[in-house]
Amino acid sequence: MESTETNAKLASAPAVPMNAIWRTIRGYILWSYERGTIQYDVMVTVILLFVFLSPYWINFKDKPVERNPHPTGVVVIPDAAGGFIYQIEGTAVRGKEDPAIRAELLRIIEPISGEVSITRYETMRDRSGRVLGYKVWAKKE
Repeated sequence: MESTETNAKLASAPAVPMNAIWRTIRGYILWSYERGTIQYDVMVTVILLFVFLSPYWINFKDKPVERNPHPTGVVVIPDAAGGFIYQIEGTAVRGKEDPAIRAELLRIIEPISGEVSITRYETMRDRSGRVLGYKVWAKKE
């Protein structure tokens, strides 16, 4: 007796037509709803949620490449010959001999400009003879 009542209740329950569900899904996919309708507002809300919340859960791998430039202040000035003049602080260079100075200047300049060769350099000194900086002329290789 109970099983027939349960079957009767299930049979009398309103059935949701699958055709209407597929029509709704197709309307969302094809974007066929007019502006100002609740369906249109739902679609826009879902898109905005995706745009603003997806970076928290999806790694798009779009971070800039970290570059570690030399911590010394370097000023780059173009010269008339098509090269560049680099002005480097004197405290950045510890070498005393010409080859050591050239190697350190090259180590400071190359992360900024890539492969270059130093054509010449000048030491800038104050009145007491202390090194203030270097002017380096370099050209691309």
